[in-house]
Amino acid sequence: MSEWQHSTANRKVFIKTFGCQMNVYDSDRMAEALAPLGYAQSESIDDADLVILNTCHIREKAAEKVYSELGRVREARERRREAGEGDTLIAVAGCVAQAEGQEIIRRAPAVDIVVGAQSYHRLPELLGRAGRGEKVVETEFPEEDKFAELPKRAATRRPSAFLTVQEGCDKFCTFCVVPYTRGAEFSRPVEEVLAEARRLADFGVRELTVLGQNVNAYHGEGPDGKDWSLARLMHALAEIPGIERLRYTTSHPLDMTDDLYAAHRDLPQMMPYLHLPFQAGSDHILAKMNRRHTADEYRRAIDKLRGARPDIALSTDIIVGFPGETDADFEATMQLVREIGFASAFSFKYSSRPGTPAAEMDEQVPEDVKLDRLHTLQALLAEQQRAFNDSMVGRTLPVLFEASGRNAGQLTGRSPYLQPVHVEAPAEAVGQIVDVEITQAGANSLKGVIKPL
Repeated sequence: MSEWQHSTANRKVFIKTFGCQMNVYDSDRMAEALAPLGYAQSESIDDADLVILNTCHIREKAAEKVYSELGRVREARERRREAGEGDTLIAVAGCVAQAEGQEIIRRAPAVDIVVGAQSYHRLPELLGRAGRGEKVVETEFPEEDKFAELPKRAATRRPSAFLTVQEGCDKFCTFCVVPYTRGAEFSRPVEEVLAEARRLADFGVRELTVLGQNVNAYHGEGPDGKDWSLARLMHALAEIPGIERLRYTTSHPLDMTDDLYAAHRDLPQMMPYLHLPFQAGSDHILAKMNRRHTADEYRRAIDKLRGARPDIALSTDIIVGFPGETDADFEATMQLVREIGFASAFSFKYSSRPGTPAAEMDEQVPEDVKLDRLHTLQALLAEQQRAFNDSMVGRTLPVLFEASGRNAGQLTGRSPYLQPVHVEAPAEAVGQIVDVEITQAGANSLKGVIKPL
């Protein structure tokens, strides 16, 4: 054990995660990589010897939010120093780190480490360098497979888990920074994925959500030496004892294949819920976005999904106010939402990302117009979500209980449609899938009672 490893024994790390499920997965893996160095996770920056901000670059003003958070971290470090409680190393990881690089050190000199999303497996080495006073910026795309370099998954008490199988994107939508911050599409080998899934199942995980920036483009090498599709991978995951539920996100309409539709039909472990972004309902705007599909092609994909799995519920992403969007373009988006009907959705005003083609486009839509359109769209989406939740009342749903609720004697779980469900139940039901009769629906969650045997 090195001198640096000795010096970090019995220390605490606080990790704040911004953004998507893939960042949640990455944060868990960072914590696991640091555990052999003696770092235990803390719930507070105030007693942390290491603070990691695991950042996302997708949302509006993402970088500014990180710099604002860094101000609070720096103040916490000063309080620890003044109280004689030791020092705090500060690291910025993830997509903002990848995009901003050295600029983070320039704007926030308190930061000790900047590490991109593809390099966090090197954290133990980077900590050693930072511990010797070096300012470390690691944003090159490494040659090695970071997943192969990470330690095996640590034990988890959660009955559901994320499992990243694919990273990066080759689609190059004109509004998106992912190809620049996460790189080209990379799919993990099948055996590596299955080994991690078996380990999670051994820990009691019963639901796996398979992750990727463009997960249905998965093409990992199988044990037969051939590339496997996502559908074939899902069939293999479904055979693992203990895994009773499977989900995947996020997908692209172009990569919805016949074998994937068939998997929705044939695999009872696949939950009847899919997040499939369409972004805009106007073919004019979809072309400017470089989405490479039309509104009608999206409709046909939904028709095939519902043909394979009639009870499937849908979620999506929608951007309003993209450069050049007219009132007619926006109405096309509203019409597509009305036609399909969504159980939930994520909707945003367009905001430019430096370095993306859309940031240089003419016909930028005024902010007040974007905001008005967003409010109009969100009112329709909220109405659809509420109607979907209301349709659950009186039904009996299998609920996977995940944790204690806010109230004494209450547990919280997830329905097959990913809705939070709150039920009075004994603590030992955590990790179990139990039939629940839904008695009440809210805007974002359900309440119910355990169905008598």
